[in-house]
Amino acid sequence: MLIDATLVLSDKQALTSSCASENIIDQAAAGDSCAHAMVVAQTVEDFAGLNGLKISLQTSDQSDFGVWKDLAEASFETEDLKGGKTLLKMVLPLGAKRYIRGYYSVTGTATAGKLSLFVTGITDM
Repeated sequence: MLIDATLVLSDKQALTSSCASENIIDQAAAGDSCAHAMVVAQTVEDFAGLNGLKISLQTSDQSDFGVWKDLAEASFETEDLKGGKTLLKMVLPLGAKRYIRGYYSVTGTATAGKLSLFVTGITDM
């Protein structure tokens, strides 16, 4: 799978509480690299302590995400959150504004778990 560093929202980001992705994508800077793209979420290490995780893909006209819209979301139970697993692989939804980020809602008290979230044009089949 080819991964462009400018399209990485989270790179092995530790998720022990609810938070936004460590990076955002500026589609104006990315040019057409987001056209016909896939959003992929992969666990890097086992999650522990939490009851569930919701991954939201958010978009905004503002880089600070003062006002945002959810493009898509997916929820996962603890048993799904094992290291080295592809949790999500979907086409980037229509309706994205200039900026895109991930948002992670953690349910419970997470003590471990890392995730990568990125946009790519090619995914392994």
